[in-house]
Amino acid sequence: MGRLFGTDGVRGAAITELTCELAMNIGRAAALVLGEKRQKKPNILIGKDTRISSDTLEAALIAGITSVGADVELLGVVPTPALAFLIREFEADAGVMISASHNPFGDNGIKIFSGSGEKLPDETEEEIERYILDEPEKMTLKSGADIGEIRSFYSGKDTYMGFIEKSIGGDLSGLKILIDCSNGSACSCAGIFLEMGAECNFIGNNPNGLNINKDCGSTHLGALAEKIKQGGYHAGIAFDGDADRCLFVDEKGGEVSGDKIIALLAKSMKEKGTLKNDTVVVTIMSNLGFHEYMRGHGINTISAAVGDRYVYEEMKKNGYNLGGENSGHIILSDYATTGDGLLTAAQFLYLLKKSEKPLSELVCAISDYPQVLIGVKISAKAKANWNGNENIAKIIKEADDFFKDSGRVNVRASGTEPLLRIMIEGKKEEDVNLWVNKIKEVVEKELCN
Repeated sequence: MGRLFGTDGVRGAAITELTCELAMNIGRAAALVLGEKRQKKPNILIGKDTRISSDTLEAALIAGITSVGADVELLGVVPTPALAFLIREFEADAGVMISASHNPFGDNGIKIFSGSGEKLPDETEEEIERYILDEPEKMTLKSGADIGEIRSFYSGKDTYMGFIEKSIGGDLSGLKILIDCSNGSACSCAGIFLEMGAECNFIGNNPNGLNINKDCGSTHLGALAEKIKQGGYHAGIAFDGDADRCLFVDEKGGEVSGDKIIALLAKSMKEKGTLKNDTVVVTIMSNLGFHEYMRGHGINTISAAVGDRYVYEEMKKNGYNLGGENSGHIILSDYATTGDGLLTAAQFLYLLKKSEKPLSELVCAISDYPQVLIGVKISAKAKANWNGNENIAKIIKEADDFFKDSGRVNVRASGTEPLLRIMIEGKKEEDVNLWVNKIKEVVEKELCN
C-alpha cells in the first residue's frame, strides 16, 4: 500500500481525514497524471454513492480537476462498475468514484480508474501521491479559457443498465427475487431486474445520506435472510454500498458466499466451454471447501493477494476470465474490468433459472470448512508496523504449526479500515475459535495498550 492509497483507493473519515483539500489535490494530480500527452483537454467522469459527504467531496474533486484544465462529466449516483463501464464505452480519459464501499456512512473514499476502465496499478498511484505529497508546486493551475468545463451525464446509467440486460442473452422471467440495495448506489440501477422479467421486491432502497450499509447490504445479510424465510422467493441478492459486489441468500434463507457464486459460475462456464484455461483466480481468503469443489470438477485455482484489483491483474496477465473474492467482488472479464455486483447477479440468476433447481440444492455440494474472520481495531502507526512484532509473529507461527495441512492461518492489515484482520480455517470449529482468540489476545496486548 502507498502513502495515501490503500488496496481500494484513498479512504478515511469524510471531511476530517479525507478532507476537501486532499480531494481537490487528488483531482488535480489524477488529471495531470492520467491526462498527460493528450492533444485536447482530458475528459474525466465522476460517479458517487449516497453518503451525505459524497456531494461535498464531489465539489472538491471538480474544483481540482477543472483547475488544471481537464473537463468533468457528472454521472450522479451510480455503481462503481457503471463508472468503469462508461469510461470504456464513451472513451473517457479517466474516472473517479466517490465511495467507501461497505464502510459506515461517516467514511468515504476516492477510487480512480484509467481510460481503460481499470483500477490504477501501484506505480500510477505512486505518481499521483508524489504530486500531492512531494511536488505540489508542479500542479500548475490554468486560467481563462483553459479551465476545464463541467457537464452532466446522468443518462449514462441507462446505457450501463442496458449493458447488464444484454449480458445474459435471455430474460429472468419466472424468478421472484428480493433485492437489498444497501441504501447505496444499487438504488439507482437495481430496477433493471424488473426490466429483465423477474418479479422483484426491494429493501434497503431508501437512502438518506446516513443509512448506507446500516444493518443492510452484503455485510449484514440478516434482514434479507429473515424476509426470504417468509417464503415465496427463489433467491435474495444483497449489494454493498457502491454495488461492486453482491452476495446471495437461497430460498431457505441460507447465505451463499462469493466462493459459492464463483464455483457455480465456473462449473457452468466449463460445461459450456467458455472458462478460459479451465482456471479461476481467487484470493488467499477463499475457503478450502471451494478449492476441493473446483478440483472435483477439473478446474484449476490460482490465489492472488486480497483485493479485486490484484485478482484482475492476475486474470489479465494470464488470460483468465473469471475470478473474485469470497466477499462478493466477482470479475467476469469477458464483460467487465472490475467487480460488478449487478452483472454478477444477472449472470447468477440466469444460471439459477436455467438449472430449474432450488438455489439451496445447487450450493449444497460445496462444503465449507469452519472459518472465522475477525478484525481488531488498531492505530495507523500499529497498522504500519504490526508485522515486526515478535510476540505476534510467535503466536502466528504456533497456529500455523497446529493446523499444518489441515487448515490455514492468515493475519493481515486491512487495506480499507484501521484493522488487523485475523482469519483461521480448519476442520474443527472449536480449534478455529481457540486459535483466533489466542492470536487476538496477543494482538490486543501488544498493539492496543
